[in-house]
Amino acid sequence: MESKHRSFPDKVWLVLKGLAMGAANKVPGVSGGVVAYVAGFYEEFIYSLQKVNKNAFKLLLNGRFRSFVRYVNGRFLFLLILGMIISYFSVSKLLDIAIDHYPLYVWSAFFGMIIGSIYYIAKDFNDWSQRNIIILALGIITGILISLLEPATQNDNLIFVFFCGIIGVSGMTLPGLSGSFILILLGNYVLLLVDSVNALYDTLSDLIQADFSFINDPHRLRLLQVMAVFTLGSVTGLVTLSNFLGYLLKHYKHATNAAIIGFIAGSLGVVWPWKNPVFERNAFGEINYDRVGDPILTNYDRYWPESFSAENIIATIFILLGIFSVVALGKYGEKTRVQS
Repeated sequence: MESKHRSFPDKVWLVLKGLAMGAANKVPGVSGGVVAYVAGFYEEFIYSLQKVNKNAFKLLLNGRFRSFVRYVNGRFLFLLILGMIISYFSVSKLLDIAIDHYPLYVWSAFFGMIIGSIYYIAKDFNDWSQRNIIILALGIITGILISLLEPATQNDNLIFVFFCGIIGVSGMTLPGLSGSFILILLGNYVLLLVDSVNALYDTLSDLIQADFSFINDPHRLRLLQVMAVFTLGSVTGLVTLSNFLGYLLKHYKHATNAAIIGFIAGSLGVVWPWKNPVFERNAFGEINYDRVGDPILTNYDRYWPESFSAENIIATIFILLGIFSVVALGKYGEKTRVQS
């Protein structure tokens, strides 16, 4: 796939799409891949990642930087990743606060966005063969079963951490499969997305202040090691999964889309708005907290609303807003594809 010429507004929009994708990846139960799919840049994202291969590294090692950027569609990936990085330090932080204070409304909006995604992707899907219906059903069942799994305990074994990196990045490449939620099920969400990230942030702050005392802190060094291996696993996962998905999209596009619709539909159980968080507890029944003082989430206890209270009515409005936002985003994606 050749690099597209993009105007300045297009570049700004691409950063904003990366921002939305990064925010979605951070929230357990929500997949950044859905944003990419509905916004109309999913296939370009997958095919660009496929170009990160041995040929690309040869260009890089030979100092042919412009050729490298063109080969991997570098401007597209740079703007998208820039948006994700900005998101992590801005929008995703605001989302964390919103989920803490207004969980019902936030999850309602996400629930509506997932419904809108299912509608948007399924409305133009017209190959309802028996094979694709079976694949759709298997995708739904897989998504539901994942939402019902019990989380494992934390494990900082580096081989397992590398595996977590490969699996955790799945939310970016496979719509409907939340990498953050998978990390909760694997027991390493706090270790990899909270403790290790905070250790990296603290270390960068120390380096800016020319403070090297952290080299005598074995706990900090271990978390940095975990972060490095997790990052390596994530990069490996991005490249390998993108090649696999690129092959599927090229040779089995309808079957792949059926599976994606199924995964997204199955993920509705994870983002069901009416639920109470279940936290990890010690032998005395007290809630366990992570290194920064946040309670350790293990899963959710879901329930059905029993009254038409003002809170539930507002939640319903947020569901409708979520549906509308995705449909509007999809319309914009269609418009940009026609113009390009």
